[in-house]
Amino acid sequence: MKDLMLSESEYRLMDVIWEHAPIESGKLVKVCETELNWKKSTTYTMLHKLIVKQMVANTDSLVTVLIPRDQVQMFESRRVVKRTFGGSLPSFVLSFLEDRSLSDSEADELIRIIEEYKKGK
Repeated sequence: MKDLMLSESEYRLMDVIWEHAPIESGKLVKVCETELNWKKSTTYTMLHKLIVKQMVANTDSLVTVLIPRDQVQMFESRRVVKRTFGGSLPSFVLSFLEDRSLSDSEADELIRIIEEYKKGK
């Protein structure tokens, strides 16, 4: 699988692009000024990095997404579980739940998801 690791700034820009794509690069600059408080040069620098990583394309000043959000989220989730919890999903879940409780509907939803994936979708 392609390396989809993004820096915090790259992810913030991707978040804007996912929300607005396809978007003209000039309009992207304006959106980033408003939403991220970025200067034009910052937006173009970060956009260039995303183009090099083949996350987006900028053709005739139109920025389009090449890698969908869910693919990046899946990569990031797996990376965190592997790096922080030795790949153990149960350890991740226990750590996540340690300082909170689940509502009945959350517990039911998790049980449903586990059963669905236990069966192999």
